[in-house]
Amino acid sequence: MTNKYKIAVVPGDGIGLEVMDATISILNELDVDFEYNYADAGDECLEKTGTALPEKTIDTVRKSDACLFGAAGESAADVIVKLRQELKLFANLRPVKSYPNTNSIAENIDFIIVRENTEGLYIADMEEMTEDGAIAKRVITREAESRIIDYAFQYAKNNNKSKVTGVHKANVLKKSDGLFKQIFYEIAEKYPDIEKEDFYVDATAMYLITNPENFEVIVTTNLFGDILSDEGAGLVGSLGLIPSANIGDDGALFEPVHGSAPDIAGQNKANPIAMMLSAVMMLRYLNENREAEIFENAILKVLEDGEILTGDMGGNSTTKEVTEAIRTALRGM
Repeated sequence: MTNKYKIAVVPGDGIGLEVMDATISILNELDVDFEYNYADAGDECLEKTGTALPEKTIDTVRKSDACLFGAAGESAADVIVKLRQELKLFANLRPVKSYPNTNSIAENIDFIIVRENTEGLYIADMEEMTEDGAIAKRVITREAESRIIDYAFQYAKNNNKSKVTGVHKANVLKKSDGLFKQIFYEIAEKYPDIEKEDFYVDATAMYLITNPENFEVIVTTNLFGDILSDEGAGLVGSLGLIPSANIGDDGALFEPVHGSAPDIAGQNKANPIAMMLSAVMMLRYLNENREAEIFENAILKVLEDGEILTGDMGGNSTTKEVTEAIRTALRGM
């Protein structure tokens, strides 16, 4: 081992604690030296301290090489959205991939949603009550959208992807999404070897069902990316299989797409694989590619065997049983 990484660990609420413990236990099997710095955030933190995201937690994440985040409950907007904005984590990456022995609608789904993470409708304090109801302000800037679209094309170039799809609603949101579409094709000119196309978000929602194999890299704005990535989870059988990364110029945070799932919290039923795949993404971000491959292959072996699966994947195994199966597979590699 040559590198030592400082990793901020924020388990959060509900099943976040369980899947985080499972993931850390597997990371400790790898030939990588981690220094874990635990920090609080979420609903329980709010009850104890009066704030869902203490400044101490933000500082811990900022000073780390990367952050692993579990899940936030009702305070998610005050935790994960604020962390993304505070740390300028402008790119949210959500890979959608079909795995064996799951409820995937097709066998060869493999695409990634690149979602703008800092603006759109998900900006703190941009909603207000009025006499008639409420107003939410949607912000689209040339700087942020140019950055995320270029990131998507660079991702495609660096990962042997041949096509990028821009997703918007420019026929209705003619100014904001009209600008997004214009920037998409401006940026696309810099990448002549990559095929480009664009669809309306509602059409994309249908195409993800009817022809998911068509997609390789999808780039879109904040709200649309959030919704489509949950649809992507449905395509491959479970939210418990979808990891994500939040990337900025000076930091990164990795989290499963699923929430805190309070209905099964503490019952040893949670699927830890999305959290583990998020850790695999972290390893690749740290350029620990060999260990990332070993970890991912151990997960894949357990899924291929199909004998030890949690309830969301059609099995009846526990969180701990899945974790131990992955540990056994990893030690056999």
